[in-house]
Amino acid sequence: MEKLLRALSSVIWLSALPLPGAAQDLPPAASAAAPPPIVAPAAATSVPIPPSADDPLAQAIFARLQQMTPLGGGSLPRQEAALGKALADFYAQRQYVASWSDETNIRQLLAGLASVESDGLLPEDYHLSELRMVAEALKDPGLSQAARAEFDVSATSAYITALVQLARGKVDPYRLDPTWNVDPSEIDPQQGMAMLQTSIEERTVDQAFAMARPQHPLYTKLRDALAQLRATAADGGWPTVPDGPALKPGMKDPRVVDLRARLVAGGYLDRTLAQGDRFDNPLRDAVRRFQTDQYLDTDGSVGADTLAALNVPIATRIGQVRANLERARWLLHSLQGTFVVVDVAGYKISYYRDGQPVWQSRVQVGKPYRSTPIFRSQITYVTFNPTWTIPPTILKNDVLPKIRKDRAYLADNRIRVLDRGGNIVPASGVNWAHPRGITLRQDAGPGNSLGQVVIRFPNAFAVYLHDTPHQELFEKARRDTSSGCIRVEHPLELVELLFNDDEKWNRQAIDERIATKTTQNVTLPTAIPVLLAYWTVDIGEDGKLAYKPDVYQRDGALVAALDKPQPLRAP
Repeated sequence: MEKLLRALSSVIWLSALPLPGAAQDLPPAASAAAPPPIVAPAAATSVPIPPSADDPLAQAIFARLQQMTPLGGGSLPRQEAALGKALADFYAQRQYVASWSDETNIRQLLAGLASVESDGLLPEDYHLSELRMVAEALKDPGLSQAARAEFDVSATSAYITALVQLARGKVDPYRLDPTWNVDPSEIDPQQGMAMLQTSIEERTVDQAFAMARPQHPLYTKLRDALAQLRATAADGGWPTVPDGPALKPGMKDPRVVDLRARLVAGGYLDRTLAQGDRFDNPLRDAVRRFQTDQYLDTDGSVGADTLAALNVPIATRIGQVRANLERARWLLHSLQGTFVVVDVAGYKISYYRDGQPVWQSRVQVGKPYRSTPIFRSQITYVTFNPTWTIPPTILKNDVLPKIRKDRAYLADNRIRVLDRGGNIVPASGVNWAHPRGITLRQDAGPGNSLGQVVIRFPNAFAVYLHDTPHQELFEKARRDTSSGCIRVEHPLELVELLFNDDEKWNRQAIDERIATKTTQNVTLPTAIPVLLAYWTVDIGEDGKLAYKPDVYQRDGALVAALDKPQPLRAP
């Protein structure tokens, strides 16, 4: 048993400082990783004070921590040093008194670790089975103090790691997307440590688990949806619809029976309508509801795209919800106050005031091969009647082929040619087979690719929100049609909200500014946070899931990362 205890301690990592008593104020995210050894504490600035000789278990814990200190006080990587210091500080504050001698705390700890499965995490990341086994061995009065110390340190490591991952996420988003720049919120380390100690002293470990989760309705609904999907999977999942020609209203086909069964299982068709091989109007309406929730064209027929969505395995949908629970742990803490969110996979934009949505509209986002990046910034100014400087990629891949095919393309689209000094040069003097040292700029006005207004925020990708002449594309269910920027339907409504000045910047004043036909940059009185986010599920007020197309194929990598231990992130 003591060999098992030592092995267990050697594979559990300690995370960064948590805050069990509050949902959003935990330290930077960290993730459990196995099987690397438990992190050694950093060399202390002062010599640790040994515990009283009257407490042999405290002495054993102190000795164990000393064993984990690098020989000769050698340096450790920043990440390991920070995590090890948290462990050493935790026990030093309690004079090395054991944390897990109380059966109530142990029971709550084991239950809390098991409960993370409902969050899409893996209880065995925290070595739940081994901890359960060792917890039983603690009842043996002959178990050595050294073995009990091993268990205590391991349990503390699992506890803190689970709390932090519940609040901050298990996977480091930067490892999946180097453009990620949304940081976890900060916390006073001393406050976090004190609240951790309190949860143990007051036997409120279970409350710490509950409060570590994001306290947001979306997160609760996602957990409920995951539980429902898993219950359906346990009952055998949902039926599939066989391949074949498109099913259309009015048809009679044996596969209609399977279609009815699938829609009943998904809650789109009443059970009393489960029988029949004719594609009638109630079935057509159910198909349309399904298509709406899947971001498909709502034609009421079952073509290739709708059939593929109907037959997505339930295991895939479970993974999709798990991926979005992780994204919720990354992001929900940042959604406070007044801000703008672009739901890239959902093709929509929302404006929030005091944390509540007050406006929403449709958007067009980047094509898969010119994807819209995911990041956070601050909207700082607006450009009325913008000109459009054609980016190099669009110039090379889109515009130059059109110019070579038809030299009138430039004049037809009011595009001017500029040299390196910004001077206008005649298009006839350019070698369009191999152009050098030129920039193309489209004049403001009708047909301009940016429309009447651009909403700008600093970023490294030359991405912004803007109007568009391509209004017809907003009627498409899938709107991954741009070259990376976000085209906004009704952008002037958003501009009015951003200025938030009913006297100076009401809609009439905005229209008058546009009517001047002069390009003007106007700084917002207050910079507004903007978050370009990627969510592949929506949840309605009734709790029903709507699955978005994973247009940039991001879910798979995130689910794969969730299914294996991850390296910890240093604070």
